[in-house]
Amino acid sequence: MLLKGKTAVVTGGSRGIGLAIVKRFLEEGANVALCGSREETAQKAVDAILAENPEAPVMGIWPNVGDEAALEAAFREVKDHFGGLDVVCNNAGISQSQPLDEYQPNDLDGIVDINIKGVFNGCQAAARVLEAGGVIINTSSMVAKMGQPSGVAYPMSKFAVNGLTISLARELGPAGIRVNAVAPGVTATDMVASLPEELIAPIEAGIPLKRVGQPEDVANAFVFLASDLASYVTGEVLAVDGGMTV
Repeated sequence: MLLKGKTAVVTGGSRGIGLAIVKRFLEEGANVALCGSREETAQKAVDAILAENPEAPVMGIWPNVGDEAALEAAFREVKDHFGGLDVVCNNAGISQSQPLDEYQPNDLDGIVDINIKGVFNGCQAAARVLEAGGVIINTSSMVAKMGQPSGVAYPMSKFAVNGLTISLARELGPAGIRVNAVAPGVTATDMVASLPEELIAPIEAGIPLKRVGQPEDVANAFVFLASDLASYVTGEVLAVDGGMTV
């Protein structure tokens, strides 16, 4: 087991890629704190995991990612509960798709608050709680490199995540903390999985590996970066996109 004896927090862990990360970490032997946006969503996801495996070392937390002090307190709670904290995955995020001329001030504020400030807060809280050997992994996106034709705030926010990741790798490296990011491509989350075949087919045709990614594909990258196999890897933004950004 690649993560045996490690404890991790996964924000945005109640569904989609985040939930896949939680499950893969548990399979690899980690203790996991699943962080949701609300108590009911976090606890529902935890209950579903425990229904499949009553012995799973998982707990739910629901701090506001916009509040660094709340995040730090939650991380310390996890550390006390499991006897340590080794990995923080800042995965919570929102997307947008409106054209530039339809943006309202609150639209921009919303994505900045979650995708940029939320990740920054998670990194700051993690740096205050993690010890040498700790790992921070942020969720980026292929659109930070490719852009997208509408919803410009989303790739803007992920470009910021990349810059934060690379900079903190340099800053926190001397303390023994590694900082990396994972940049998923088109992934079969609920939204993509619900698209009709006539829309999926042209998307797959544009991907060199000729398929959309599965949440587990992305989660596997998180497992690698969290594990000791990546002990000399920091400051990387690992593309998991089937070759879209090659």
